[in-house]
Amino acid sequence: MANFNKVILMGNLTRPPEVKYLSSGTAVCDLQMAVNRRYKTADGEQKEEACFVSVTAWGKTAELCGEYLGKGSPLLVDGRLKYDAWEKDGQKHNRLTVVAENVQFLGGPQRGAVARDGGEPAGNGGSKPAGGPAAAPAEGAADDDNLPF
Repeated sequence: MANFNKVILMGNLTRPPEVKYLSSGTAVCDLQMAVNRRYKTADGEQKEEACFVSVTAWGKTAELCGEYLGKGSPLLVDGRLKYDAWEKDGQKHNRLTVVAENVQFLGGPQRGAVARDGGEPAGNGGSKPAGGPAAAPAEGAADDDNLPF
């Protein structure tokens, strides 16, 4: 029997990313995102509901998420579901999370974030700003007023 585990989510972070490092030096970033759904009920009333999802990013992607994302940042995540179960103080716990395989930053740079190499994150490990590479300023442009963001 074939198996397939793929998740694609687009939403906003509900809190700043939390980056930690394992003893091996590998970065791990915990992201909490909200994915909103708008729909119309049978009687025509507009409703909105939010689904809150825990996402884990690893390696260079984790470092870039911590550096360039903040609370409220829009992002697109594609990854896979992971089920964790553990016991603590005699209580059984479990959770379903998304392990990010690719993260795309959908908004402009966050206030206070410093862009490198002309505005595009260097060596982004699969994490790219939406819309492809950062647009280069028009030829001869020397100031930040001509940047597209």
